Amino acid sequence: MIKQVTFLTPTRDRLNFFTSIGALFFALGIYDIISNSFYKSNLTSFLPEILSFFTPLFFGFIGLYLIRIEYSGNKTLDTLNKNINSNWFNSILTLLLIFTLIKSLPTLLNWLFFDANFTGTSKEECTGSGACWVFINVWFERLIYGLYPNDQIWRINTAFITLILTVGAAFFVSEKNKKYIIVFLLFVFPFILISLLSGGNFGLEKIPTNEWGGLALTFIISIFAILFCFPVGMFLALGRRSDAPVIKYSSIGFIEFWRGVPLITVLFMASVMFPMFLPDGTFLDKLIRVIIAITLFEAAYMAEVIRGGLQALPRGQYDAGKSLGMGYWRLHLLVILPQALKLIIPGIANTFLALVKDTPLILVVGLLELVGMIDMAKTNPDWLGFAAEGYVFAGLIFWIICYAMSRYSQNLEKKYKTDR
Repeated sequence: MIKQVTFLTPTRDRLNFFTSIGALFFALGIYDIISNSFYKSNLTSFLPEILSFFTPLFFGFIGLYLIRIEYSGNKTLDTLNKNINSNWFNSILTLLLIFTLIKSLPTLLNWLFFDANFTGTSKEECTGSGACWVFINVWFERLIYGLYPNDQIWRINTAFITLILTVGAAFFVSEKNKKYIIVFLLFVFPFILISLLSGGNFGLEKIPTNEWGGLALTFIISIFAILFCFPVGMFLALGRRSDAPVIKYSSIGFIEFWRGVPLITVLFMASVMFPMFLPDGTFLDKLIRVIIAITLFEAAYMAEVIRGGLQALPRGQYDAGKSLGMGYWRLHLLVILPQALKLIIPGIANTFLALVKDTPLILVVGLLELVGMIDMAKTNPDWLGFAAEGYVFAGLIFWIICYAMSRYSQNLEKKYKTDR
């Protein structure tokens, strides 16, 4: 009978030995794939090509096997084994992901940085095989401000600097004074923003909304839609749970209608069809119509998110509030909604993120936000063939915005987390 081989089985008794040998094999695998990716050579170049290709994977697999020790007592090692090295299948997936990333790095870095062109004023100066960031440099102002007149850009800067300073101040003032900042953002700042950007008063030149665009327009639509879709969605959620048949079924009909229609259709209707139903001589600006359309569309989804939070609360919360003599509105404003909204912070953040990423669809109605300006720039005869750089730039901007909103929502979750 062949005895079972046990001396190669990782055990806690010989933790230091197995982790050292395992780390060595894993490091050899990583070194082999890096040297092959960047310098076109590896440790086993003397072997046939097919064997040499799989050698890093073999080294890495042996290394991960040797450090797979359950309950080793080392917190870092236990976390590593639990998440990416729990069995042979996860080990292979981990190695494939690491090796694929390393293999793709040289091409990606060369295109983004090493072979890219960063300075210049025309596409003739893009001589490398990498990205032509000159395209972004030349069009940067248009991508941020759209077709807004150059001598009036200070108005956009002033509005958004005011917003940044106000939001930043909220992190330093006491909880008692934060309500004043919220009131300012909800009821004062929108009028400041519109007055500055549109002009026509206080001696400011009037700028039509068809000249607004770029990233500034993305922010404007997102800010107003977020400000209005949340309260509208909250009232729709309460209406859908109402005992009054008219309110309940009206809310259900509204929500299901807007959820059943694609946003691109909603924008087309708001831009083209809606003006046909207005009385002669009545005009509603296209940007206002688009903001209203996006607000109503996202409010339907927000209503369902809030309704989920309301349904998650136990019936006892309602009974407790009623036992204190609270009416409908006091009960919901002071007891129900604070608890429900705390439970659905991830859902609210997800709806806001979807709203921000839906803004490029306004291109179909002739408004040029960030992606729309890139589409316009790439069709310029002097810059044909440089769309990739523009879309990478837009993707980076949207990622930064969405990541910041996601991190903030996670902080809110931790802040309002309770052991309910």
